[in-house]
Amino acid sequence: MTPATKIGSSIAVATGLYAISYGALGVAAGLNLWQVMALSLLMFTGGSQFAFIGVIAGGGSPGAAFGAATLLGVRNAVYGMQIKAMLRPNGLKKLLAAQVTIDESTATAAGQSDPAEQKRGFWVAGIGVYVLWNIFTVAGALLGDALGDPKAWGLDGAAVAAFLGLLWPRLKSAEPVAIATVCALATVLAIPLVPPGVPILVAALVAGVWGYFGRGPATEGLEPDVEPRATRGESE
Repeated sequence: MTPATKIGSSIAVATGLYAISYGALGVAAGLNLWQVMALSLLMFTGGSQFAFIGVIAGGGSPGAAFGAATLLGVRNAVYGMQIKAMLRPNGLKKLLAAQVTIDESTATAAGQSDPAEQKRGFWVAGIGVYVLWNIFTVAGALLGDALGDPKAWGLDGAAVAAFLGLLWPRLKSAEPVAIATVCALATVLAIPLVPPGVPILVAALVAGVWGYFGRGPATEGLEPDVEPRATRGESE
């Protein structure tokens, strides 16, 4: 077993197990077993799925839930461009690669220097997560259905907590914390003014505007350091 295969396998197991909570929370949000399964089979992106059921659990419309999930899924399109350039899949492999291009498979592939290992890491992580995510989605949905009334167990608010759990590890520098704070404030201000489910779209729009207008200063801030690094590399 190669290093990329080991990494991809371990990531697949760890991520797949997390689908138990998604399945249980999906049922708690009011979806039936088949709807919960369909989201995992077709949408297959954890952040978007948790956002979807979070909006539904909060009383939002399916349209608002789909909009929130779509906005969070845009990052996979960026991953797709990276994976296409890295692996150059052809034919049916291209369609399969598009389905399993997620955070975990992209990170596993990008973490390897050898082209063969990049391919192994991507496919092992991507397919492994897909298979286990769907298996444990069913397990979680059946478990959640067996628990009965979600409010009795506090599951009606657990979707939001799970989504925050996905967000928290990403707040490692000042800018993500600032963006999260501003988006949270925008959400709180929007709640009494718009229908349920729309505040998360407002927060996503705020984050998008920040990212668009913040690219210039961020890039300029990095430019002065490019030449010294190149110079150091040449001198060494």
